[in-house]
Amino acid sequence: MVWLSGLLPYEQAAQVFERIGHRSLPRASIWSQSQVHGERLRAYLVRRQDQVSVERVVLPPPGQDHRQRKGVSIDGGMVNIRGEGWKEVKVGAIGDVERDGEGGPHSREDVPGVRVTNVGYAAALGSAEVLGPALWALAVEKEVPQAADSCVTADGAPWIWNLTADLFPDSVQIVDWYHACQHLAAAAHALHPEDSQQADRWFQQRQNSLYLGEIQAITEPLDQAKLPDHSNYFHTHQRRMRYQEFCEEGYPIGSGTVESGIKQFKARLSGSGMRWSRAGAERMLALRGAVMADTFDALWVAA
Repeated sequence: MVWLSGLLPYEQAAQVFERIGHRSLPRASIWSQSQVHGERLRAYLVRRQDQVSVERVVLPPPGQDHRQRKGVSIDGGMVNIRGEGWKEVKVGAIGDVERDGEGGPHSREDVPGVRVTNVGYAAALGSAEVLGPALWALAVEKEVPQAADSCVTADGAPWIWNLTADLFPDSVQIVDWYHACQHLAAAAHALHPEDSQQADRWFQQRQNSLYLGEIQAITEPLDQAKLPDHSNYFHTHQRRMRYQEFCEEGYPIGSGTVESGIKQFKARLSGSGMRWSRAGAERMLALRGAVMADTFDALWVAA
């Protein structure tokens, strides 16, 4: 019952029980059980965060890190909280980066032959400081601190890179290719506001520069045109935009893993007309994340 409530809205869960299980369960009963056990699972996750804080993690001796590359992606989505309005749910996704000869299944702009598997999720309603302990606990579970190699792929939001500096200072940092191209397109039209064809030509030319990591070819004309709002983005993230190098080394340049995760969280928490109490949303985030990562049964037993 509780697992199903993390998969479907309460009314639909009741319909599943009626049609498949031939049991009539009131929507209110399903909601009640999800609150009781959602709080139990959420509280366990909070206790686990305290047990695996950064200060308590023991790293392996030099040269004994494992060789499985780890990938981290971080982003946010909106949920409607009663009495507060739309609030951001911050989400982190962590998994194994693998090459398999196929395109990445989670990203529109991912590197051919690179994908992220065995993905787990951490979600928090509130600030980056609230997400931090949950994300670190997930990182410990996924053995990121013991990995010889890891990367963080995300958009350009400052809170993401501040959190990355705190938790994953040794990871390769990559700005999502799709978001970078969006900013490049906006810069092109700011540079040629009266000539859309010229803006499109400039974008196509500079997109190749972006891929090659030749950021100066983008920033120089923007600086000369006194467009700091556009050039500063590329100045700030220049070292995170070495896309050809990242591709050659097998890193994911798309943050589709976490974007897909956010869509799945929103499918359960941001449906038509849905509004949540803060406590109810936090419980459902715990349930939904466990259902998405297929860790619900293990979490149920551990809690």
